[in-house]
Amino acid sequence: MKLIIDTDPGVDDALAILYAAAHPQIDLLGLTTVFGNVTVAQATRNALYLVERAGLDIPVAEGAAKALELPPATPSHHVHGPEGFGSLPEMTPKGAKLDETAAEFLVRMARAHKGELVLCPIGPITNIADAIRLDPKFAQNVKRIVFMGGALDAPGNISPHAEANTYHDPHALDIVLQSGANICMVGLDVTMQVLLRAEDFAELERRDPEHGAFLREMSHFYLDFYRSVGVEGCGLHDPLAVMACVMPQIVGTERAPLQVTLDGPEIGNTLRCTGRPEVEIALSCDPVEVKRLFMETFGG
Repeated sequence: MKLIIDTDPGVDDALAILYAAAHPQIDLLGLTTVFGNVTVAQATRNALYLVERAGLDIPVAEGAAKALELPPATPSHHVHGPEGFGSLPEMTPKGAKLDETAAEFLVRMARAHKGELVLCPIGPITNIADAIRLDPKFAQNVKRIVFMGGALDAPGNISPHAEANTYHDPHALDIVLQSGANICMVGLDVTMQVLLRAEDFAELERRDPEHGAFLREMSHFYLDFYRSVGVEGCGLHDPLAVMACVMPQIVGTERAPLQVTLDGPEIGNTLRCTGRPEVEIALSCDPVEVKRLFMETFGG
């Protein structure tokens, strides 16, 4: 499966990217970066580092530094750490980003792999909206867009109503939802059903001493944040979206038209509606099986 991950690394982004790199059925064609958990410059640096850590020779294209219409967002350093990898210091990659913007790279790759390319945006979806605006055929050229974001029947995590990615650029999501692309939303309805606890990160280290030790080290800060909000374990947010790309059957879905609230106290809220293209919305999963499949990808 030909995949591009649009990312703002981020602890769970790192989990998702290293999972994709390890999965034998995923052909990871590149990463695009966006503001969100960190600044877009930090996201690009971290993405380049993760690509090199995973031993991949793939491009990284830098994208949006802010939302389409909202003012610049404050990075989630209290969740993911000052540099995005928990309490770990700044990582210095050897490589450099592409000269192309994320949107330009996405448009080019969608044309080159028409009908084959799967996109997995796991941060604010700004770059995908930019690609749709750049190329009217983009939404039809991609095979599928599986995005991490939203909360349909579950409560939000940045406000009572909204999940963080949809909150940070609802106007971009509105463009994507109306594009007619083949879309699946993997939001808090399913990602908070699968929690990684400290013992799971210890198991990752046992299975994959090189990458697992890195992930376990950054997890301490992340798990401390979750404990501060009364949750023992971190949601499998971004990794579950990548898993749903390569194994669509891993989540139970509902098909429905979807809209996002663009202003007011419920900004970023994702709601069933009428009169729009239907999308898939992930609402159920088997948490034990999801965790098993996630873990086994990192080795025995």
